[in-house]
Amino acid sequence: MMKRIAMTLMLLLGAAGQALAANATPQASWEKECSACHVAYPARFLTAVDWERLMGHLDQHFGDNASVDPETAKAILGYLKHHAGSGSRHSAKSLRISDTSWFIHAHRELPRGAWANPAVKSASNCTACHVNAARGNWSEHGVRLPAGIRMEDEDEEE
Repeated sequence: MMKRIAMTLMLLLGAAGQALAANATPQASWEKECSACHVAYPARFLTAVDWERLMGHLDQHFGDNASVDPETAKAILGYLKHHAGSGSRHSAKSLRISDTSWFIHAHRELPRGAWANPAVKSASNCTACHVNAARGNWSEHGVRLPAGIRMEDEDEEE
């Protein structure tokens, strides 16, 4: 009797999981797929045109194949375009968020060697400093610089 109940529960949970996956919201799809490899960068970080270009070449996503099924790609792109940033400051020919003028301006106080720090490795590793980024909190109040990195203006105060 217990085996039958357990089997029935497993079948029900499996069916419920498939139904949830099939009815995933575009935001949930974006979070799941994009955060599988890196922090899911907020849509406002790039323009709709840039997101469209980026999503159009997921098989060559910065040296990796990040392809998803067409339905998921369409849902994610719709979400990204709806919440995208606007204006030239949110655009970069390279499609790298770190090449946008707003990113460069926001990180202007970091020393040049910050991206080479072993705890950071690159400008795309946001969670090295933005410790709450994976939870969607990009506030400056949540920034914790790794050892060896000091803001440029801190050096002037000494």
